[in-house]
Amino acid sequence: MSGPSGEQIEIAFADQRATVVEVGGGIRTFSAEGRELLDGYGADEPILSGRGQVLIPWPNRLEDGAYDFDGRHHQLPLTEPERGDAIHGLVREERWRAGEREQHRVVMEHVLEPRPGYPFAVSLAVEYALSESGLSVRTTATNIGPAACPFGSGQHPYLTLGTPSVDSLVLRAPGATVLSEDKRGIPRGREPVDGTPYDFRRPREIGATKLDDAFTDLVRGTDGRARVELRDPKSRAGLTLWVDERYRYLQLFTGDPLPDVRRRSIAVEPMTCPPNAFRTGDDLVRLEPGESFMSAWGIVPA
Repeated sequence: MSGPSGEQIEIAFADQRATVVEVGGGIRTFSAEGRELLDGYGADEPILSGRGQVLIPWPNRLEDGAYDFDGRHHQLPLTEPERGDAIHGLVREERWRAGEREQHRVVMEHVLEPRPGYPFAVSLAVEYALSESGLSVRTTATNIGPAACPFGSGQHPYLTLGTPSVDSLVLRAPGATVLSEDKRGIPRGREPVDGTPYDFRRPREIGATKLDDAFTDLVRGTDGRARVELRDPKSRAGLTLWVDERYRYLQLFTGDPLPDVRRRSIAVEPMTCPPNAFRTGDDLVRLEPGESFMSAWGIVPA
């Protein structure tokens, strides 16, 4: 019998190791030089708090689980009933299959079939690869149905440097704008981070700052990538999480309400669109029949 996350697919390159799981197609572990860089979970444990999960066809929250698209109204199940929202898409508990597979890489595949609330067919492939540049994750979504469909993508890694708390870690994050959210986690506006506790564009200690916020207007390098850097001043350990131009938003989450991850790690969630994009249309991808959308992010150990 397999555990709650199904088959465990291990990949390796030099001193790097990663484990990808069948249930949800997410990433359970990633380490370099024997040091864990993801706050993962055991092969015999359930996936809690979204750890490493793929968030498709929308990341984050959808108000009332309801939206309109091309003149039709759609209602999704409320998977966060305490807030009245649908959260993190439809594939987190689905079984994926390992397609292409080599020692250092695996491509997880799944077909999102039409269903009430999302009557569209999308073929999904998520490639996890290790190289001298660290971990890279490339997601491809292809509309295999007869009509256009709304689409967004994200993922939910929790980063760790092995410290008991993230409070002493130094964070640099590229967001120049933070989305102001209501008590349900739904954005109601946007504000510059200048002069606020949310400004991490220059490296500084996380301290007691509580984060569960989406950021945009990401400062990017000449290669088009935006980068989040995490450092431990004591051990000098560190990592960089990068996202390509397709990921226009980052959700930063210190996990305060969740006992299993509370301030032990920090989630840095790449998102192609903001929360509630199915309702607002903000940066929502419209996939025409036969069209594909690709996005990439990764982690570089330091």
